Amino acid sequence: MRELVDTPIRVTEVQPGMVETEFSIVRFRGDKSAADKVYEGLDPLTPEDIAEEIVWAASRPPHVNIAELFVLPTNQASATLNYRRPKE
Repeated sequence: MRELVDTPIRVTEVQPGMVETEFSIVRFRGDKSAADKVYEGLDPLTPEDIAEEIVWAASRPPHVNIAELFVLPTNQASATLNYRRPKE
């Protein structure tokens, strides 16, 4: 952003919280059971949620720049603090 301050180019940093994607399956080398446990008891964001925020930030008026966008699911407060529903 500092390098582009004298241009009309806008820079937005999107910092998503837990987003359920196929990355967890890749991370656990194809072990879907292990990947599913990452989000067990949570209501994570979806890729569509993040895409919607990106479109929103990009559609602001030309003189407005959303520098940082921190997007979390409601049951996540930080990278290490979240609420998991008890198992039924």
